Amino acid sequence: MSQEHPLVTEFLNYLRYERHFSPHTGKCYAADLHQFSQFLIGGAEAAMNAASAAPRTAGASQTPGHPAASGAGGTAVAVATQTGTQTDMLRQKLLEADANQIRAFLSFLNEREYSKATAARKLATLRSFYKFCLRRGHIQTNPVATIRTPKQEKRLPKFLDLEQIQKLLRTPDEATLLGARDRAMLETLYSTGVRVSELVALNVNDLNGEAGQLRIRGKGRKERISPIGPTAVAAIRRYIEMRKSDPRNGASDQDAMFVNKHGQRLSTRSVRRKLDKYLAAAGLDPSISPHTLRHTFATHMLNNGADLRSVQELLGHQSLSTTQVYTHVTTAQLKKDYDENHPRA
Repeated sequence: MSQEHPLVTEFLNYLRYERHFSPHTGKCYAADLHQFSQFLIGGAEAAMNAASAAPRTAGASQTPGHPAASGAGGTAVAVATQTGTQTDMLRQKLLEADANQIRAFLSFLNEREYSKATAARKLATLRSFYKFCLRRGHIQTNPVATIRTPKQEKRLPKFLDLEQIQKLLRTPDEATLLGARDRAMLETLYSTGVRVSELVALNVNDLNGEAGQLRIRGKGRKERISPIGPTAVAAIRRYIEMRKSDPRNGASDQDAMFVNKHGQRLSTRSVRRKLDKYLAAAGLDPSISPHTLRHTFATHMLNNGADLRSVQELLGHQSLSTTQVYTHVTTAQLKKDYDENHPRA
């Protein structure tokens, strides 16, 4: 029976209980460490086998030709009925890894045509792991300290224009309970820019309609108060009132703001399925995701004159640099407007 290596278990517990990382993020870190440890033990072939064995996770970005190139999902560093000697050897391999071995691992990823974003994420996993080991006294020097993150291609986030978002928001049938729920969800996503994980975590008492505010529980259990527009507030209230009058409401989760037809809190996957349904009905790009609505919120805010730091707070970004990607979108829009309207453009 497989189990996590004790050193990795210690690290994952630190991420979960001290850093408050989500279980999904922990699985991603675990899978990355599993692949790296297999590379240290058995080289490129073992690392490829480790990647191929990791199950896919919905929504994970995959590199063509590599079923689990992103490392999302999967198990942690596995010690399948290992002896104490084997466990000690794996621990030694991990703790004695040097910068050259990490560079060799990055070269392996490049040779197997992993994307730069995937390689950067795997390096971030190793960076976090070895910082942890250094703090806990497991190692004396950090082997990742001198290694730079691979330069990534700048990709502008996809977003909907005003006509497209309005078309999407009008698609659900508000005369039905589930249609009213879906309209309220879409309005909330666009009005606040919340992540889909934050959307499904909302409770009924998180809404202060009179003040136009919504309490959001973000990454790392950090809470923030976000403004929410009157249209979204009205949509939520309409849905909640319809839900209260539904005969099945007594068996529903009374705390959750958005529930499925069985009365249970909605999952992120369910939100994606609902969005897919309305995209098809509206004739919009089927590759649009709930996160695209977050991009749309940020882009529309900045295009209409919002301050970058204000948008950073609204999105719950820790770093301003994370929010700055949207300035490339607004700059692109300015260039488009210039080209279309200037006589000598």
